[in-house]
Parts: sequence; structure tokens; C-alpha cells
Amino acid sequence: MNILHISTARTWRGGEQQIAYLINELRQLPNLNQQVICTRGSAMHHYCKKQGIDHIAQTKAFTFNPFFAHKIKQVCKQNHIDIIHAHDPHAHQFAVIAADVFANPTPIVVSRRVDFAIQNSRYTLHKYNHRQVKKIICVSKAIEEIMAQSIDDKTKLCTVYSGIDVSRFNQIASNSLKEQYNIPANALLIGNVAALAPHKDYFTFIDTAQLILDAGINAYFFAIGEGELHQQLHTYSQQKGIADRVIFAGFRNDVPAILPQLNVFLITSTTEGLGTSILDAFVCRVPVVATAAGGIPELIQHQQTGLLANVKDAKALANAVVSLLNDAHLQQQLIDNAAVFVQQFTKAATAKHTLNIYQQVLTNN
Repeated sequence: MNILHISTARTWRGGEQQIAYLINELRQLPNLNQQVICTRGSAMHHYCKKQGIDHIAQTKAFTFNPFFAHKIKQVCKQNHIDIIHAHDPHAHQFAVIAADVFANPTPIVVSRRVDFAIQNSRYTLHKYNHRQVKKIICVSKAIEEIMAQSIDDKTKLCTVYSGIDVSRFNQIASNSLKEQYNIPANALLIGNVAALAPHKDYFTFIDTAQLILDAGINAYFFAIGEGELHQQLHTYSQQKGIADRVIFAGFRNDVPAILPQLNVFLITSTTEGLGTSILDAFVCRVPVVATAAGGIPELIQHQQTGLLANVKDAKALANAVVSLLNDAHLQQQLIDNAAVFVQQFTKAATAKHTLNIYQQVLTNN
């Protein structure tokens, strides 16, 4: 089996990590060859070079770049590619252009990671209902249900949950967050690991932090990640009068070592495909309070594996955190249940399910 992965993102976020996990798991199998077409100079380009993954770095230039699409056709023909796996919307678009403009006959599998409806435009509907698109892999049932509204052939839709690398969390912290940021030993740590992007809704995170502090909880709040909203969020925390309690830690390459130091993992997203950072918290035995956005309720079973609140409901989120901190029995129950639940979300399981889909496409093609 010959697989061509297409990734056009320039940065490295959760989707790119999932691609890396998938490729590395499938590399262990005999009689399966993989190539990657990625954007020149992107994080994926550098990753492929470092890991020795067979790849082609192509200039993306613009959304409808015919040269990128033509390269897909060339690679498919020269390397007898059996399946194209398009991992993001632009990758999907280039694969469809390769089929429409350059008559590339290779079947396409598309990954869908975001939990909002596709645009109701003629071209977008054509792209997702294209004859060469044989499967659309959704990272949660919530996304599959949303996609079903726009897909003519519902049998194309399937769910494969993202997986995590449990072995990442065997690290020992080189230093503690409390020492690094001069936080008193008796203070609690509440945090989130996510890009400072609009859909992660750190404004509600800050609102929730204020309410928790108003309730008399001695806590510090960590926003671990980078993003375009950094300055706005810092200013907002100042306006709320809690800038000394909200720490913008930026990008950290030691998350597996520092995540277990949190007393509560608080995720306040407005949209979320699945939320693999929640799985990371599960492995680290950190109780989770989250919004019921997108696929999150497929991970957080309320009062079983975590606590849920409505999107943007800072008051409910704060009440959940406070009640959790005041109930040691509930904390232990959530931690123990989540530790068992997370065992089904490994990167090996994700790769196995994805391989099954490849085999279905080849069998039916």
C-alpha cells in the first residue's frame, strides 16, 4: 500500500502532531510506503527532514495554486500512490484540483478536525462531495453529525478519535512551576494548554479565574501556549485586576513534565474537534473542568471523567472548579475514572483504525 499524506499548514498544532503520530505508527508496518507533500519551510517540512520521512516540500503560494496540485498528480503517478490522505482544508482542495484539472484518479481520504459546519457554497459542497473523496475521517462523533448535514453519501463519514503518546508523560520535572514563577507553596495551580486563539476563549478562562479568586480560592492560573491574542488577553487580565494571578507561560516544550503540577485543568473552548489536551490531563491524573464544546463531551462524561459547563458560562465553570477543589472524594473519583477511560485513546489505536479505513477504500475502489 502506498499512501501520500498532504499537509499544508505552516505551523505545528494538534493536527500536525496527529499526522506525525500516524506516520510513525504506520512506518512500523511491512509493505506500507508513505510520502508527505508539505509546505516548504513549514514546521512539517522541518519535522520530516529531521525524522527522515520521505517528503516533498512545495511552495504553497496561494489557495488555488495549480502547481501544488500538479505536483500531487506527478507524485501519484510516479510512485503508484493508492490513497491520498488530505489532512487539512487546503490539502483537500489541492487534491480535488489535481483530480478535476489534471485528471488524477487516486482516491482521497479527508481528515476533518473542526466542529463547525462547512460553508454552504457551491465549490465547498463540490469539494466535500467529490467523487474521488471516498472517506471523511472525523475526529469526533460531534463533527461527524455536523458534516452529515452537507454530505450526500453518508457512508463516506466515519469517526476515528485522535490518540496520544502515553510514553511522553514519563518525564520528571526539572523544576517546579511554583519555584519558577515565585508562587507560594500553599497556592493551587489551575491551567490550560492551548494556543491563544479565539476559539480557545481565554477571555472566559480569565473571567472564570476572577470568580474563583472571588470565592476565596488561593490560586494562580496558567495559560500555556502562544497566539495572536496574547497582548489582548494580558490587557484583559489587567482590566480584571488579576494580572498578578494569570501567568502567560508561552510555548513550553516540557508540558509532559509540568502538566502533572496542575491541581485542575480548565479548558474553556467555544469550539473543539475533540480536545486531546484533555486526554493529556487524564494521563497526568489532573481533574478536568471543561466547556461542552464540540467533541469534548465524548471525553468528559459529567461527574464521571470530569465536570462540564456550557460554553462561555464563567459562573458555572467557576462553581465547578470550586466544588471540585472542596471535594477530595470527587477529585479522586474523576481522576481514577479518567485514567481508565484514556487507555483507549492511544496513537497506536488511531493508526490501526485509520489503516482499516485505507483498506476499506482500496477494497471498494
